[in-house]
Amino acid sequence: MTDLSALILDRIRDVPDYPKPGVLFKDISPLLADHAAFAAVVDEVAGWHPADKIVGIEARGFILAAPVAYRAGAGFVPVRKKGKLPSETLEESYDLEYGSATIEVHRDAFNQGDRVLIVDDVLATGGTAEATVELVRRAGAEVVGVAMLMELAFLKGRERLKGVDLRSLVIV
Repeated sequence: MTDLSALILDRIRDVPDYPKPGVLFKDISPLLADHAAFAAVVDEVAGWHPADKIVGIEARGFILAAPVAYRAGAGFVPVRKKGKLPSETLEESYDLEYGSATIEVHRDAFNQGDRVLIVDDVLATGGTAEATVELVRRAGAEVVGVAMLMELAFLKGRERLKGVDLRSLVIV
């Protein structure tokens, strides 16, 4: 385990039975509140891939992706739940363990051939990340990688992202 991984794990709080009984929620609020830990995460992810745009997945992905974009000298692009963006969008639907969801990005968010790094807080089953990869590609951009703060390995989300450079700061 790296020093950064240990720092991250030390700053993530487990909240049992949230948002429903049987779920162990990984709360990143203590990590975000610690300037040194938050800065270390941002600096590490910003150095992974040269990118023109950094995509943040709603909602906690925004918190990580925006400072990564700033640090990397790249633009920030939000990927949001359907109906939350004000201009013309592209959308991608995907299945969840309890139903389905749709995410969107502005149709003009990318230039043809933009190099894009996708950033989010947790990789669980991989559905949202996989849909985001497809959405970015459909928009004409190149996905250079997917960066996750934490990966829940037992949910096997990595299997849905074969062929994509996926890096996780912590795998639990």
